[in-house]
Amino acid sequence: MKYLSSPWHFFVALTPAGRLGLLISLFWVFIAVFGQTLAPYSINDIGGGPLFGSFTKQNWLGTDYLGRDILTRVMYGSRYSIGLALGAAVLASAVGTLLALLAAVTGRWVEEILGRINDALLVLPGKVLSLMIVAVFGSSLPMLIITAVFTYWPGAYRIAFALASQLRNMDYVRASKLRGESRWYLAIHDILPNMIHPMLTDFGLRFVYIVLLLSGLSFLGLGVQPPQADWGSLVRENLQGLYDGSPAILIPAIAIASLTIGVNLFIDSLQNMRPLSLVREGV
Repeated sequence: MKYLSSPWHFFVALTPAGRLGLLISLFWVFIAVFGQTLAPYSINDIGGGPLFGSFTKQNWLGTDYLGRDILTRVMYGSRYSIGLALGAAVLASAVGTLLALLAAVTGRWVEEILGRINDALLVLPGKVLSLMIVAVFGSSLPMLIITAVFTYWPGAYRIAFALASQLRNMDYVRASKLRGESRWYLAIHDILPNMIHPMLTDFGLRFVYIVLLLSGLSFLGLGVQPPQADWGSLVRENLQGLYDGSPAILIPAIAIASLTIGVNLFIDSLQNMRPLSLVREGV
């Protein structure tokens, strides 16, 4: 059944929780893209407000430990929290999916080698593996993306291979083999289109995991380094404000929580979408 004939029909077909999650997710994507333009102050502003200030007309979300505007810091930090996570999630899902397709359409020995490598990486705790990589190679922005990709592509591979191994035995795939089609034709034309939707759902989950991973690394001082800052580093550098109930530590934490909750609500609703025919009938 067809779910998407226009963005509005897609939106209406979502559950109420899914619509809320989509709106929250789109809001933060909008902030990540246009935050530099909309921010009330420059990121280089050293701050003229009180240390750990509360909500005021000049600083809507308070000030940090140097008197800088928290709203500006959060808007600029969204570029790294969302941008790095989104790039890493795309690469992790792409690497896992392509390797799974390779294993599904090639010989048994390729499947065995990739399967053993994947099993070995899945045994290692993801956060411990990330800490080891960052401690050895540093925490530059490219290395953070590579670390997240290396940590999470095995999970994407496992899901993709489970789907591809079922699809490769379907009759239409066997018919393509009998016609003499190449292995990559089977992978790209016959198998991949029929596993896109489950992999998109897995991509959303992988994005949430990477947001939390990068925020956790930044909180430990191993993520985005000054003068740049993401939401995790904003929590870390304003940790002293916790004793005074300063919004400087609460706002970036709320930003992380709202993004992950919004994406999760949207992903969960994809499994419960109403068919387009029912949407048009007002059911």
